[in-house]
Amino acid sequence: MRTVKRILTNTVAFGLAAGAAHAGGIERSHSPYAILWESGNYAELSFAYVKPKVSGTVGGGAVSSGDMAGDYSQIGLGVKYAINDQLDLAVVIDQPMGADIAYSAPVGGLYPLAGSTGNIDSVAVTALARYKFDGGFSVHGGIKAQRSNGDVSLPFVGAGYTMQTSKETDLGYIIGAAYEKPEIALRVALTYQSSITHNFTSVETGLGGLSGTGSFETEVPQALTLDFQSGVAADTLVFGSIRWREWTAFDISPPGYGNPLAVGEALVEYNDDVVTYTLGVGRRFNENWAGAISIGYEGSGSSTVGNLGPHDGMRSITLGGTYTQDNMKITAGVSYIDIGDAVTNTINGVFTDNSGVGFGMKVGYSF
Repeated sequence: MRTVKRILTNTVAFGLAAGAAHAGGIERSHSPYAILWESGNYAELSFAYVKPKVSGTVGGGAVSSGDMAGDYSQIGLGVKYAINDQLDLAVVIDQPMGADIAYSAPVGGLYPLAGSTGNIDSVAVTALARYKFDGGFSVHGGIKAQRSNGDVSLPFVGAGYTMQTSKETDLGYIIGAAYEKPEIALRVALTYQSSITHNFTSVETGLGGLSGTGSFETEVPQALTLDFQSGVAADTLVFGSIRWREWTAFDISPPGYGNPLAVGEALVEYNDDVVTYTLGVGRRFNENWAGAISIGYEGSGSSTVGNLGPHDGMRSITLGGTYTQDNMKITAGVSYIDIGDAVTNTINGVFTDNSGVGFGMKVGYSF
């Protein structure tokens, strides 16, 4: 069972990442701590490409937004070092948050948000440690430094509203505990990730006397994740996770745009927290090859959503495989995401029958 766990680790991790293509809020990756369960000294490089198709209509279907969700890619890097039999250290670089929005192709008339764009970029560096006790118990945690920035252009607001933020780097932390029973490949881990608060400087234009330079605060929300896996038969592993994230704590409210005399609302906000479920099964075919399939689910909320994030809930399926040879393993996989239907606030845009496809590859090396 120990060998099964080692071969399938990257397949499982890819499935979780690819399934997050349209998960709650603006999340794109969420498990930097997974590298801590690799054996010995280990390094990995990952790449993912996600192609969503998201469109909606107004006027009873008479006017279409066109595809408003941009393709994007993700790159990750991680290194883990075993200090001794009890202590492991790791550093992970990833891109946990992001958005690429462009209402640039109206069909059948002029969609209210035609020409609007929005972007959010982030990069995070997470330093981690894991200490193993006798009896299969361990604790893990670390410090996460995240750098974020964003911009938006809304031609239909004022004289043509734009906003650009500064690049801000702020800190959060990760803490968790796990129990393992290697002889049956059992592992249950509970991990808390703290919120990270950015204090942005913003430059706004297009709202008359209310435009100019200002500042606002945005909280990247806290999260709690339960990861689990267990061998259920020879060469077969069941795995999954339950993840809660407090997206109701997140909003983007620049001072000019949110002023009651101007628009009087947040650019981006969420009315519901999000719980994401994943469940999968992996199997080792021989000493070199293993495969996995997983499904993901996220329920819809109870209200309308913002026009810069017109999706609500999701379902996904991921197929992946890992090839292991000597000290190297290569994992590749593909995810299909059924993006949840949504109705947007203010203009009542109706977004249905949307989907996305994600492809990823990860190369790991033990040394």
